[in-house]
Amino acid sequence: VVAIFFERYRYYSSHRSNTERLSAVMTDSLNRGDIEGLKDALKTDGGIPAGVLLSAVNVYGTKAHQATIIEGAAAHAAGLLKNYLNYLDVIVTLSPLMGLLGTVIGMIGSFVLSTAEGQPFAITGGVAEALVCTATGLFVAIIALIAYTYLSQQVSHYISSIEKLSSVYLAIAEGKEK
Repeated sequence: VVAIFFERYRYYSSHRSNTERLSAVMTDSLNRGDIEGLKDALKTDGGIPAGVLLSAVNVYGTKAHQATIIEGAAAHAAGLLKNYLNYLDVIVTLSPLMGLLGTVIGMIGSFVLSTAEGQPFAITGGVAEALVCTATGLFVAIIALIAYTYLSQQVSHYISSIEKLSSVYLAIAEGKEK
C-alpha cells in the first residue's frame, strides 16, 4: 500500500499541468495561428493534460479528426493514471478477509488446545490473540482505502483538466476549420 501510494504520488506530482496558463496560451496561440508556439508551450509544460493536447496539435491542419485523436490520447492517459489503483482496491477488499481467516484459524487452535488440556477458561487468551489478525486486517484495509480514495481523486482531477483543455482546444480548432 505504501509503495503504491508513493509511486503514484510521485507520478502525479511530476506530471501536473497548469491548466489555467495552458488554456490562455492555447486560446492566444490558436487565434494567432501560432501552432509551433502552442506545441512549444505544451512540451514545456510536460504534464499529462498537455501531452493529450500535444497529440492533437501535432496533426493540426491535416485531415485527422481532432476529437478522435484527443479521445484516444485521453483514454491512454487515463489508463496510465489508473495504474496500480486496482491493486489498492483488491487490498482494501482482501485484507479484512485475510484477518478474519487468521482469526478463525486462531480460534480453532484455541478451542482445540484448551479442550485437549481440560482448561475451558484458557480459551480467552487464545481468542484475544486470534483477534489481532482481524485488527491487523482492518488496519491495512483502512490505510489502503484512504490511499485509494486520495489517488482516485487525483485521477479525477487529471481527467477533469484533460476535458477542460480539450473542450477549449476543440472549440477553437473546429471554429477555425469552418
